[in-house]
Amino acid sequence: MQTIYPQRARMTTGQQRAWDRSWDRWGADVTDLPDGPLDTAGWFGRTAPVVLEIGSGMGESTASMAMADPGVDHLAVEIYQPGLAQLLLRIEQTEIANLRLLRGDAYAVLSEHVAASSLHAVRIYFPDPWPKRRHHKRRLVRPEFITLAMSRLAVDATLHLTTDWEPYAQEMLAACVAEPGLRNTADPLHGFARRPDWRPVTKFEQRARDEGRVVRDLLFVRA
Repeated sequence: MQTIYPQRARMTTGQQRAWDRSWDRWGADVTDLPDGPLDTAGWFGRTAPVVLEIGSGMGESTASMAMADPGVDHLAVEIYQPGLAQLLLRIEQTEIANLRLLRGDAYAVLSEHVAASSLHAVRIYFPDPWPKRRHHKRRLVRPEFITLAMSRLAVDATLHLTTDWEPYAQEMLAACVAEPGLRNTADPLHGFARRPDWRPVTKFEQRARDEGRVVRDLLFVRA
């Protein structure tokens, strides 16, 4: 299952310098990982609950959530190199100790490098909606992906999705509701959850609001 597609990736001078300084310390390419589940305890230097964020973008909310929850280790999976480099800058500037970065395919991470029932949470915020019908097959959040993500969650762990694209929101909701291993935390008649206070409002989200698009959260737990 292909879940990533090439993007142009020209970094600024500052991003390139951060990459050169810090990638080998805080990041890893998915294709370079050894076979089997990732040794998060060894990488973070402790045993703690692990949150996996898929598609960290430029890292604004990722860094903020990691700083706000120091008792939890955060793994950010992203393919866009400038975004990862920008997140490295944030790590350097704020000395975040509980955040590590992976560059590559989220499907490969979940299927090959995450043990079953091991994650505290999976977060997917504003995945590319691929709005053209002929591109819908490229959407990340589909039933088979939801089943895989659910299998990597511990019991009572959370799957948190957000989007500002109404048709995709409905598609996400249908996929999650159809997965018997997940339970919706929201009112079943409504489907979507209240936006949690702890999820930061990014520039991207604020722009969506300013342009009149409704941002919807889905919060499911593994039963």
